[in-house]
Amino acid sequence: MTELADILRVVGPAYVQRFGDRLLPSHRRAIRDIVMCRTAALGGQMFLCEYCGLEHPVYHSCRNRHCPKCQKAEAELWLARQRDLLLPCEYGLATCTLPAGLREIARSHQRVVYSILMREAAHALMELAADRRFIGGLIGIMSVLHTWTRMMGSHPHVHMLFPIGGLVDGDTWIKPRKRTYILPAYGLARRFRERVEIAFRKAGLYDLVPRSVWCKPWVANVKRVGSGDAALLYLSRYVFRIAISNDRIDSFDGERVTFSGRNRKGGYDRLTLDAGEFIRRFLQHVLPRHFVKVRYYGLWASTCRDKLATAQKILEHHLEAIGIPPRTLKVRKAEASTQWRPRCPACGCVFRHPPRELPRPRGPP
Repeated sequence: MTELADILRVVGPAYVQRFGDRLLPSHRRAIRDIVMCRTAALGGQMFLCEYCGLEHPVYHSCRNRHCPKCQKAEAELWLARQRDLLLPCEYGLATCTLPAGLREIARSHQRVVYSILMREAAHALMELAADRRFIGGLIGIMSVLHTWTRMMGSHPHVHMLFPIGGLVDGDTWIKPRKRTYILPAYGLARRFRERVEIAFRKAGLYDLVPRSVWCKPWVANVKRVGSGDAALLYLSRYVFRIAISNDRIDSFDGERVTFSGRNRKGGYDRLTLDAGEFIRRFLQHVLPRHFVKVRYYGLWASTCRDKLATAQKILEHHLEAIGIPPRTLKVRKAEASTQWRPRCPACGCVFRHPPRELPRPRGPP
């Protein structure tokens, strides 16, 4: 099976040489880490099978968040931690999308524009939720950034999970009157556009944007998602998933890459790209180093955890009063990496003896 590392190993050096200093440090680092991931360049451990005598090396991973081999265990641990924050109530999922006229500048100023996108979308949602016509209280927001389409195109948008209800005066929980309607999507899109325009002026990026962008309607969506478990699972896939996974790469002949992606009808479409264009599409979704793509606002902000505890007690007391026991989530914790043992590729037996360390080769002075 062709992997992303195989493509970068063959075409990556020429791509780096072609762009030189114009290549962002985060892109250069991602190429280097993915190529070295689980190879002798990072060192590892040598396991010995006591049944067939085979020596099997297991190399260390690069732990780069854009590597397709290093994110599965992290996603499980993140999902377990986030479930502890869920309130026993119904949840909604709001999505705000950056228009096409701002995507080019977003690629050139990732850290600034993506921060504006996440912050202003969350504040627009909180302002709308505070209106008494809708919820009328302080809500909590878990915001997750997502930048790609199924075919690795640029499509920056932010998903926001929030409880359908809010805290009022620090001791009262309030819910919207209408059961089938939460917030107006058109109102959220309008507030989001206004706040982003002000933020662009403050950041000095307003003159780089066509004026028509601020006159067109923007896109936002709000829907109910039930208890929040399904939405958390959906968001966890975007937190630790990258723009392309190894199982989606169909073939690579040294010059062209063919990969597949799920379409809106539930089937799969295939696309063939030049290797350089394939790498360009992948790298445009590599975020700057230390950029936080999951952020918390309102009740879920670190400064409001006392209010979150108050809301938890109020909702649990209400459930007990109407005879419904509070639902407890039993999350299976992932096993520690020190307890993991690989299996022998020859006979399938678990390696029992402690492994022998394989030192990482030293680079040139």
